[in-house]
Amino acid sequence: MSKSDPGRRRRPPPGTPVVRRGTVRLPGDIAGHVRAGHPWIYREVLGGRPLRERSGDVVELVDPAGEFVARGLYDEEAIIAVRVMTRDPRETIGPDLVARRVRSAVAIRKRYLPPDLEAHRVINAESDGLPAFTVDRYGDYLVAHLFSPMALAFCEPAYAALIAELAPKAIYEQKRLKTLAGEAPKPAELVRGSAAPVEVEVREGPIKIWVDPTAPLSTGLFLDLRDGRKAIASWSSGRRVLNLFSYTGAISVWAAHGGAASVAAVDVSAKAHARARKNFALNGFDPEKPEHIVGDAFKVLAKMEERGRRFDLVVLDPPAFGTSGRGQIFSAAQDFRDLVASALAVLEPGGLLAAASGTHKISPEDFDRMLAEGAAKAGTQLRILERCSLPADFCVSPGFPEASYLKFVIAARD
Repeated sequence: MSKSDPGRRRRPPPGTPVVRRGTVRLPGDIAGHVRAGHPWIYREVLGGRPLRERSGDVVELVDPAGEFVARGLYDEEAIIAVRVMTRDPRETIGPDLVARRVRSAVAIRKRYLPPDLEAHRVINAESDGLPAFTVDRYGDYLVAHLFSPMALAFCEPAYAALIAELAPKAIYEQKRLKTLAGEAPKPAELVRGSAAPVEVEVREGPIKIWVDPTAPLSTGLFLDLRDGRKAIASWSSGRRVLNLFSYTGAISVWAAHGGAASVAAVDVSAKAHARARKNFALNGFDPEKPEHIVGDAFKVLAKMEERGRRFDLVVLDPPAFGTSGRGQIFSAAQDFRDLVASALAVLEPGGLLAAASGTHKISPEDFDRMLAEGAAKAGTQLRILERCSLPADFCVSPGFPEASYLKFVIAARD
């Protein structure tokens, strides 16, 4: 075999530290990011080097000099190959560490969240030191989400600690394991306690909402948009409100609570509208007074524009990616600009646009640019009056900017 043969094993330069099994040497810039708090090691950083570890095994991360950087858990298939659990070389990844992380997450929320908030995030994944693992509280019930098989390595001690701290009636688990093989999400599974009823009433400040902790994907209330709902309520007084992609009506109820003159809600699902009516009734509002329109948002907006119908406040909270109606696919990254333009066509001059995006694939800069381009397409312009981000229970590590995924604005059109 010649020296130029690509199959020949290359020896590392003299003085290069030997990397043991279960250890990954990071490039200098990546090591710096991890030390500063970033928790992800992408598979491409491994440089094609195969690891013998299985999902959930502990992997040690070192810098080019072989110095300890962090310790994490490996994922055999995902694009994110290693997720950091600790940057303390003295800390062992195990049940004791997991229990401490759960206690810390619960304590900070007890300290800073208002007592009348019955639905909130208890554990926010990497930012609470438990990567790919979130837990949401809905009254007496907890819903855990696992976003990587490596989280299976610590979810059992996490559940034990949650029971000790919060004494829930039940814990449901949703596996959303996005692997390279494209594994589909699985329905919620009862893993602790007694089965929850299909409808559980939870309080969000002055508003009450029915949720379903047993639902396959969404309980019926998006906890991350809480501050956005309050902002919409504060701008709704005396205004005709159009709520697009209205789902189970939480935003519509908040608008009514804020004194909206009228509320029209658009969603492709008649079932979602039925749940919205129940939420209106739960809060003492006439469930038949809001206008509930079943249909594709783009088509409904086109008909409204054609008929000269106008609103004072239009709410855009589209799904990141999903079916918008009649088999058509809505992609936030591709369609948001056109949606803004269509919404502005039915918004009165001087009216307000409330727009949200909950996908990390759209950066804050891209979000603002699409708002501007949508306004230009509609022949007008927007001025942002208010911004909201994630609420306090979705606390974010400053070294992990990807966790700050939510964009929300209230903007006035000319």
